[in-house]
Amino acid sequence: MDVAGAWAQHLNPAFVRLLGVFGYGRVWTRADDVWMWDDQGRRYLDALAAFGAASVGHNHPRLVARVRGFFDDQPLGLCHTGPTRHAAALATDLAARLAPLTVSLLASGGAEAVEAAVKLAVAATGRSGLLYTTNGYHGTSVGTLALMGAPRMRAPFEALLADAVAVPYGEIGPVRDALASRRFAAFVVEPVQAEGGVVAPPDGWLADVAALCRKAGTLFVLDEIQSGLGRVGTFVDDVVPDVRVLGKALGGGLVPVSVAVTTPAWHAKAYGTMERFDLHSSTYGGGALGCVIATEALAILDGLTPTVAARGERLREGLRAALAGHPFVKDVRGRGLLVGVELGPASGLASRLAPGLVELLSKQVLGQWLAVRLLEAGVVAQPATLAWNVLRLEPPLTIADPEIDRIIAAVATVLNEVRSVPTLLADVTARMGEQAWRGGTFR
Repeated sequence: MDVAGAWAQHLNPAFVRLLGVFGYGRVWTRADDVWMWDDQGRRYLDALAAFGAASVGHNHPRLVARVRGFFDDQPLGLCHTGPTRHAAALATDLAARLAPLTVSLLASGGAEAVEAAVKLAVAATGRSGLLYTTNGYHGTSVGTLALMGAPRMRAPFEALLADAVAVPYGEIGPVRDALASRRFAAFVVEPVQAEGGVVAPPDGWLADVAALCRKAGTLFVLDEIQSGLGRVGTFVDDVVPDVRVLGKALGGGLVPVSVAVTTPAWHAKAYGTMERFDLHSSTYGGGALGCVIATEALAILDGLTPTVAARGERLREGLRAALAGHPFVKDVRGRGLLVGVELGPASGLASRLAPGLVELLSKQVLGQWLAVRLLEAGVVAQPATLAWNVLRLEPPLTIADPEIDRIIAAVATVLNEVRSVPTLLADVTARMGEQAWRGGTFR
């Protein structure tokens, strides 16, 4: 089967064309733990983990065994006319881990869970206002786009939710001023902005924001879809919100599972009567297969989380040492195994004489060029969605030290080959010219 051709004809033609521009096009066929293979039999180290969804690695043997045994029981996959045991087991597990947040709104994708949190806040408070942060990323549904300050992604769908207001990430004054109006139902924020460029707020900021929200009667919604479940070295953030949103890793890299978890009091205010109990629902939220996989994934993550901090430090410090003094590397940052390499004018003659050109190249070209070169070196990575000048490294939490060192070596080797603007432009031009000659084919 011509997989790329079928995608171009029946799924997303522009995406397939884009993959061909630089030569990023691959047809992926299988995966095992931290490794992926394409249809040419080439093996790649996965430093992206399906944007964090495959945190337990691809096809974890415990998950595979659990799924096979699950079907032997002839389970009832979906039921909306009464309680089911698999959903009850997952919700009980989550409640034990996240108390005092003990009531779950089960969903499929992350955007659906964020919208569940927003609906809960509006229903519970009777307010319409929503507060969010610049460069936050919460999904691409119409509702969640209203909580993102990303003009390129928002513009085709305006007007979005009218009463949504952005405040700067990491600054307390604008949050205090906005909340003083007491018109906001929820403040939705990430503990670490993954798609915004792997950016963390100042120490104490989240706790201060949580206190301001409670004083104003605004629900503090912590979106940990990408940073939660062990990714940054802790199971979840230490700050206890009114609603905690989890996803991605919860599905074990196999099925879409997400959840918004809140307190009994807030849930009762939103949906606690027989007239309101069904104002929020999800067809596949609470499906038996998803709940079984999520419960097993949580148990696997229990064993992986304690190793994340040390492995993340090895990745960050190794990159910092290998890239020290590079004229195009501004920063290496992150928490746990969520690491960003920020590209831009840092040092050197070109950076001093033409910083604007280097900045432009970084934001428009360098991040994706680096991802392509890493792919050719056998490492899968991508820039952050809202910050194309930041290479995001987010491997499965099962990664071991030799594979971490392999990522460091690959990034350093590629970047150290290009230390001047002319060299970079020559490589980019040659690469795009070759792909144009090839007709943007997959390689």
